[in-house]
Amino acid sequence: MGEVFAGRYELIDPIGRGGVGAVWRSWDHRRRRYVAAKVLQQSDAHTLLRFVREQATRIDHPHVLAPASWAADDDKVLFTMDLVAGGSLAHLIGDYGPLPPRFVCTLLDQLLSGLTAVHAEGVVHRDIKPANILLEATGTARPHLRVSDFGISMRKGEPRLTETDYVVGTPGYFAPEQMLGAEPDFPADLFAAGLVALYLLTGTKPDAQALVARYAEHGVPNAPQGVPESLWEVLACLLQPDPDARFRTATGARKALTAAVELLPDGAEPEEAVEVFDQLGPLPVGFGPDGPVRERAAEGGGPVTGAAHAPAADTGAHAADAGTGGAHTGAAPAAASPPASVSETGSFQLAPPVRRSGPPDTGTQQPPWTQPPPGAQPGPGAHPGAGARPGAGARPGAGARPGAGPEQHAGHGAAPPGPPPLPAAPAFPDPGGIAQAPTTGVRRDYAATAPYTVPQPHTPPLTASPAPAAPARRRPGPPPAVAVPVLLLALVCFAVGIWALTAS
Repeated sequence: MGEVFAGRYELIDPIGRGGVGAVWRSWDHRRRRYVAAKVLQQSDAHTLLRFVREQATRIDHPHVLAPASWAADDDKVLFTMDLVAGGSLAHLIGDYGPLPPRFVCTLLDQLLSGLTAVHAEGVVHRDIKPANILLEATGTARPHLRVSDFGISMRKGEPRLTETDYVVGTPGYFAPEQMLGAEPDFPADLFAAGLVALYLLTGTKPDAQALVARYAEHGVPNAPQGVPESLWEVLACLLQPDPDARFRTATGARKALTAAVELLPDGAEPEEAVEVFDQLGPLPVGFGPDGPVRERAAEGGGPVTGAAHAPAADTGAHAADAGTGGAHTGAAPAAASPPASVSETGSFQLAPPVRRSGPPDTGTQQPPWTQPPPGAQPGPGAHPGAGARPGAGARPGAGARPGAGPEQHAGHGAAPPGPPPLPAAPAFPDPGGIAQAPTTGVRRDYAATAPYTVPQPHTPPLTASPAPAAPARRRPGPPPAVAVPVLLLALVCFAVGIWALTAS
């Protein structure tokens, strides 16, 4: 099993690596779902300050993958985000090469939609590239794109963490004004989005410097081979070297793209279907779609304790045989049914009625008030255990067996000997405080009615077996002894950075 981070996130396997940390597939024990956890590799003040800035980005949009939570454990910190399994646009180009224009228009529209939400929060991404644009594993359905990796993003107006003559980002996707040391702004993200769209259409990484040089010498270049003219007009405006000639907002670029899609020619041949595969691969041993296997076994896969048991069969009951004149087939007394056990919730579960082995039931149940008082002797002609009511004379058809009572043998000799008297029931303390008469020789057939409608024989009080104790779970979240020093260190680093900027 993987390492449990801060008592909550279980690191399973690495799925990516960036400039400042590694990304792990992790199991969130609190929310009980898989997440992507970015673990910070370095712990210097500059990296910690960037980490604090990145994890503070909270943008809720279907095409933005922003951090959701963070945690610290000793000298390590991480933040989590949704787990996206379809890989990046770089994987898609590696699988298919140049993509169909309409498919690229769908991806570019979603990219501009995500940038609209990012820019609305005043954030400049500064690192738009194919590797930072992830895809959900949608198969051949409509693709779903998400903008990720806000490691070097910044809000407009915030102090920069780098020197003014130092450019942060990925070479090949810099806007011309970034190379000149201008302040980060939204049009720089739009320039990078145009380069990404051109990469998807041609299948090769565009040369941004050569493209800017062609703009300077010949103006807007012609559309590359395989790029429709209406779509190229939108991309050419995104790739303008002058930021003032570029689209000022992502919303304006989306409107122009919508108009260009309507002018795309209908191909004579259907476009090849593009399938977005699951790039993460299967889960390691010990993990399933619903989390770690050991947790599911502890919750529902183990033996169930405290369940009610079925009552034992009454093998010693006095069975009546109508064809033999009341022959006695079992002389042993009936075994008492085991008492109801305690369920997992602490309540008692009543056992079902015991099936009788004797003459068929007439369908009439004896009401509880017709039961004889304790200590009453069975009346003449009644056979205990044969279904007749105690204390009542045996009448044909009333549950007594033919030929079982003394009256039935009055003119035919002596009556056969009856069953031996039952031993006295053990005396148990009376919980109700009511003295009961001895029950020697009295046998009651409780099978005639449901066990919950007649008084049950007193049994010793049961002691419920204690339920198995649930495994102790660690308190979620980092302890104060860890969280407070990390936050204090981040604040100190932030203060030192501001002091350095103001001092220079």
